[in-house]
Amino acid sequence: MRYDLNLLTAVDVLLDEGSVSRASRRLHLSDSAMSRTLSRAREAFGDPILVRAGRTLVPTPRALALREEIRKVLERADALARPVVLDASQLARTFCIRANEGFVTEFGGGLVSNALKEAPNAVIRFAVKAEKDASSLRDGGVDIDVGVAGTAGPELRVRTLLRDRFIGVVNGAHPFAGDQDVRVEDYAAAQHISVSRRGRTDGPIDVALRNRGLHRQVSSIVTSFPAALALARATNSVASVPERQTRAARQDMSVFELPVETPEVVVSMAWHPRLDMDPAHRWLRELLLHVCR
Repeated sequence: MRYDLNLLTAVDVLLDEGSVSRASRRLHLSDSAMSRTLSRAREAFGDPILVRAGRTLVPTPRALALREEIRKVLERADALARPVVLDASQLARTFCIRANEGFVTEFGGGLVSNALKEAPNAVIRFAVKAEKDASSLRDGGVDIDVGVAGTAGPELRVRTLLRDRFIGVVNGAHPFAGDQDVRVEDYAAAQHISVSRRGRTDGPIDVALRNRGLHRQVSSIVTSFPAALALARATNSVASVPERQTRAARQDMSVFELPVETPEVVVSMAWHPRLDMDPAHRWLRELLLHVCR
């Protein structure tokens, strides 16, 4: 009986109606089924609950004492089942978003600014995106993982935030500055900055160049696109970076179309399904979508 809310509901209706037949009609049960429910309640509570007084049934003192508590339990159970309406202005919670430095540099300011307007007591914590690992999402260490969808856990929820493409960026003194028709041979012969957390120099651009029988010279390797742009400002090297994720970081620099085709970059957010219906987490996801789009 400890977990039988249906039995508590039946007792509440029986006490309210003071009649097995009226209670059965209200609960859409037969009179015999309602009588059996009353028997179960008597056994569960160790009390007659309702006793006959002439042609009517009256509650026992024990039933009257239980009535208010039963109502409270049922009201609390009903409240648990109702959808929670989020009041963002009262939200006091720290959210952890794992993303690379380039994403935080471009979109972090907009996200935090919008969050502060709606939820001034919420805290957005950005964590460094290391290796792709779903364990932090599973154990709750990270609320949202932002990046190029890869080998995420099969149970994770994934939604696209933005689509991007690579462009070439150089400083104003570079020979490519102002040139919107850079020859592929000249591009390959230039000094390049590679972006890789693992220190790799080979990627989609190199594959595209090899298909043309060409090879680029990588002069430096960094771990983020903002770092690549900082080096490009200070050196005569080319930084090949995502267009949308580097708008702020490449201000006053010269941009050109890559002379090779590279795959579209799809940046997504991933989260654990246990947070699907969490109102606060849904608020954060919608805010991310708004800022990125």
